[in-house]
Amino acid sequence: MHQFCHRCGGELPAGVGESAFCPHCGAPQLRLSLENQSAPETAAGDLAASTGAMPPPRPKTIVWKAAIRSALFVAAIAALLSLGAMRSQLLSSVTMLWVFSASLVTMSLYQRAQPSAWMDVRVGARIGVVVGLCLALALGASTAGWGLISRYVLHSMASFDAQMAEMLNHSLQQMPPEKASTVAGLVHSPEFRGAVMTGGFAMMSAMLLLMSTLGGAFAGLLRMRRGPA
Repeated sequence: MHQFCHRCGGELPAGVGESAFCPHCGAPQLRLSLENQSAPETAAGDLAASTGAMPPPRPKTIVWKAAIRSALFVAAIAALLSLGAMRSQLLSSVTMLWVFSASLVTMSLYQRAQPSAWMDVRVGARIGVVVGLCLALALGASTAGWGLISRYVLHSMASFDAQMAEMLNHSLQQMPPEKASTVAGLVHSPEFRGAVMTGGFAMMSAMLLLMSTLGGAFAGLLRMRRGPA
């Protein structure tokens, strides 16, 4: 005879030794008699000890510890690759490929660590947001750290300063002469250069966040039928 879950209506397995929890929604299928209805609820650990099986994870929840660990691992590799790309142009394409596929790799690592966790588009998008934040922080920290080392230790920022000056001079040439002469001192000040670099980092972070969110949603769509349901 078929038995069905009292919460979601899903069909329950009929084999001996199966879990006492619904495989679809995780609801316990143990019934209490009327005289025991007033007894205190059994803790999850005691219930697991009495049945010999742990309840499955609640659907549509994220194991954030595993998700953040996977995102940090992917972001750390992206930071190392970006540092390598500053020294060798051969790693630039590898770095871009890794950054673009960061959400897909993170979702793969997350589901390998939590094979029974729920997976869908919404879950993938939320994990993708975490991936984007980790990428932005890791790439920003690695770029800033390497910039400090290059300027004050290696003294190799002359080419970067020349490119920055050329870009600013080109911007001044697009302005009317009277306005260009007024703002020339401000444009070439260290504060203005810092503001330009901060704005570039903010734009890069926004692009990474959007790209990682969309990539996570796509990965969740591809993997949504591999969950416990």
